[in-house]
Amino acid sequence: MKILDFIAGDLNDFIWGWFGIAILLGTGVLMTVLTKFFQITHFGHWMKSTIGSIFTKKVTSHTDEKGTISQFQALCTALAATVGTGNIAGVAGAIAVGGPGAVFWMWLSAFFGMMTNYSENVLGIFYRRRDGNGDWAGGAMYYLADGFGAKKGMKTVGRVLAVLFSCFAVLASFGIGNLAQANTIAGNMQAAFSIPRWVTGAVLLILAALVIIGGIKRIASVTEKLVPFMSVIYILGSLVILFTHLDLLGQIFGAIFRFAFTARAAAGGAVGTAIKMGFKRGIFSNEAGLGSSVMVHSASNVKEPVHQGLWGIFEVFFDTIVICTMTAVVVLSSGVIDLATGSVVTAFADMDKNTLVAQAFTNNFGAFGGMFVAVAVLLFAFSTILGWSLYGTRSWIYLFGEKTAVAYKAVFVGIIFVSSILTNVDLPWNISDTFNGLMMVPNLIGVVALSPLVVKITKNYADRKFRNKQVQPMYSVFPDLQKAAEEEEKA
Repeated sequence: MKILDFIAGDLNDFIWGWFGIAILLGTGVLMTVLTKFFQITHFGHWMKSTIGSIFTKKVTSHTDEKGTISQFQALCTALAATVGTGNIAGVAGAIAVGGPGAVFWMWLSAFFGMMTNYSENVLGIFYRRRDGNGDWAGGAMYYLADGFGAKKGMKTVGRVLAVLFSCFAVLASFGIGNLAQANTIAGNMQAAFSIPRWVTGAVLLILAALVIIGGIKRIASVTEKLVPFMSVIYILGSLVILFTHLDLLGQIFGAIFRFAFTARAAAGGAVGTAIKMGFKRGIFSNEAGLGSSVMVHSASNVKEPVHQGLWGIFEVFFDTIVICTMTAVVVLSSGVIDLATGSVVTAFADMDKNTLVAQAFTNNFGAFGGMFVAVAVLLFAFSTILGWSLYGTRSWIYLFGEKTAVAYKAVFVGIIFVSSILTNVDLPWNISDTFNGLMMVPNLIGVVALSPLVVKITKNYADRKFRNKQVQPMYSVFPDLQKAAEEEEKA
């Protein structure tokens, strides 16, 4: 417990101090400037190429190719890992601690995070390769070892950073992808349906084991059905609350912008707290900068690195700008937060932060509201567990090889039960924050060091798609994969 307290306390405070925020924001700003504000200047293109194309066979059709999934499956699996408790309990917790102003900083982290996530996915596709089983293998560990490591005198450093990233990703899979998710599910199911935590934990363990043991194909098959369903249901429920409180929208957004730059009335509610909570929960939610979703995006059947990067932009947009904003409006319109002071209303001050959204829905829909949120959290968080089990598995395989993957999966599903019965709800969240922060350091080093390559690949794509120039595409760093992609495109 002393070790866990250190990880969740002093280490967390160090990583998520101004240094962590600075490198995250700095990387996002750098990639935004270098790509000439791509997320704005090509807004129509990336929207049309992502959400606007989901009904085309090229995007949704399944593939029989070993270790390969469709673009839509890749998005859903990535969203499964990102659209989780961070979008519900995380947003509510950020507002409770940092005030309504935390939402503004969450938006800002997402705006610049779009281009960080874009860059990660471009690099992921460019440096991916086939592993010993013929499956696609890609992620930050590969562009750190083969990209950053290819620079003069950086071979050893690149490999060390790749190993560190993989170690942190394995640990993070137990935190953000397991502890926080299962604990929040168990807490909400107990509050809404009086189901004991151990019962929820046992059921989750069994269901997760059945899916996870099937590998990426089975996980993708489940998430492509689960993510659209849960997202639509949650958005509809949130929209009902939004439209019944249209008269409060001015006050809600006024409070968000006002408390983003001024301290709220509550003790300890400094502007710095709002900034830190906004960035911490924003990154917890959309994972831009962690290098995590690259591992599943790299398994997509897409050949064009930039095209997969566009899905990365949409992933952050949908996760934070859409889903998290819905949660924020629900919480701020429910009466749980005093919009004048920015603080939790006294009657709800001692409430578990994980159940603030449930209370917000209960205030609007009665007992059904709490049940609705409990089911939403169950779906969101369970999908996150599935997505992160894949990230942890890929990182474990990079470190220890394919034959040992079953050991990781066994430990992962076992922790689901343990985390479900934990009653200290702050501990899982703080541990998750710490491991997230540890992941981002080596990943962002790689993204910044390889930023000229991202710009070059982006320009290559723009020359071909927007300027109709006849230039050789940049698909892969490996000549054999580059040639195969070119031949496939011609066919």
